[in-house]
Amino acid sequence: MKVLKLALAVLLVLAAGLPAPAQNVNEIKVTAKKYEFTPAEMKVKQGDHVRLTITATDHDHGFKLAAFNIDQLLKKGETTTVEFTADKTGTFPFECSHYCGLGHKHMKGKLIVE
Repeated sequence: MKVLKLALAVLLVLAAGLPAPAQNVNEIKVTAKKYEFTPAEMKVKQGDHVRLTITATDHDHGFKLAAFNIDQLLKKGETTTVEFTADKTGTFPFECSHYCGLGHKHMKGKLIVE
């Protein structure tokens, strides 16, 4: 009986050191330019770890996804990485949060979490 308890204790210690199962990472490349995001619609699954790599090609823009508390400045010519967990389902709007000209208010898109 002591050997069984010892073996069980050793297994528990070993199991505690194992990494957690990998979370599904959904990486999406996004381009921001006057006055659009490409893609303007993104679909992910609930529970996905979402990694957006966003490049502003013409000048500075912003990326605001209020439902996930994200508001990131996008510097012209630089790739910015935005990461979050899609922990709720629904359709969530995103928009440019850095004034970029007369069409700024039309620079929008949506994230769909299924």
